[in-house]
Amino acid sequence: MRIDMKIQRWIKNWLKGRLQQVVLKGELSGWTEVTSGVPQGSVLGPILFNLFITDLGSKCWSGLIKFADDTKLGGIANSEKHQDILQGDLDDLVNWSNSNRMKFHSEKCKVMHLGMNNKNFSYKLGTHRLEATEEEKDLGVLIDRRMTMSRQCDMAVKKANAILGCIRQGISSRDKEVLLPLYKALVRPHLEYCVQFWSPLFKKDELKLERVQRRATRMIRGMENLSYEKRLKELGLFSLTKRRLRGDRIALFKYIRGINTKEGEELFQLSTNVDTRTNGYKLAMGKFRLEIRQHFLTIRGVKFWNSLPRETVGAKDPSGFKIRLDKFMEGMV
Repeated sequence: MRIDMKIQRWIKNWLKGRLQQVVLKGELSGWTEVTSGVPQGSVLGPILFNLFITDLGSKCWSGLIKFADDTKLGGIANSEKHQDILQGDLDDLVNWSNSNRMKFHSEKCKVMHLGMNNKNFSYKLGTHRLEATEEEKDLGVLIDRRMTMSRQCDMAVKKANAILGCIRQGISSRDKEVLLPLYKALVRPHLEYCVQFWSPLFKKDELKLERVQRRATRMIRGMENLSYEKRLKELGLFSLTKRRLRGDRIALFKYIRGINTKEGEELFQLSTNVDTRTNGYKLAMGKFRLEIRQHFLTIRGVKFWNSLPRETVGAKDPSGFKIRLDKFMEGMV
């Protein structure tokens, strides 16, 4: 990696000579030298781990995603040839883990088959045959093989309602100054965590999420007999639908003009049909065969992005964009 030798010696000196002992039933063991790993909670720990696994999957032909100690391998498998490619990539990952003495937890590794016409091929990780799964939680988001996101909406609503119930039972005050900050800090984040990925596809799921906020605003003193729209106006809140729409546009700004432009070049393409009436950053609308694709951020966000005025998308930074975006959306509930 062409790291300077002085830095190498410094890191080596930091890692070597560490001792540890354990306590079992009140008895202390003797001191033993730590021969592997990095100190937990250190600033250098994650950096060194990333350096250590940087060549993991370097020989893979399929798509590989690494996040901390989670590894995902994916690809299209319409034939036995494609199956062999995916299996070969799995074998390469196993060979890397063996040579670097960092074994995969094979019992936790599973395969999810996506698509109605999927061949449902079987795969192995070493000697362990991977079990097929209908749904799996990935970085806090529940994904099922149909990609409808209804189960994720149910899970988010259940968590949010549970916390809202605790607030109702544990907080005697019904004042706006008490309940509103609690709702924003403890309840709403569950309804919006990574929502740009799992934005609800069906109206019934949208209503489930919105119902939580309806319930929360009705708990506040003086709001019980007002309509939902008036409660939102009085409390300075937006509907969750509007917040998701706003979040989509902010995410697109970061991909197109902000800090994630490198990833944005792979996800979006500027339209060649640009005239003076557009905002100057009009995106091309991608074609898709499956109806479910129109709900992905890369598709659903394009139409809304293209409708923004030139002065809004012309902001120099995300903070300026948010101010102009809020002004453009101020008439929407």
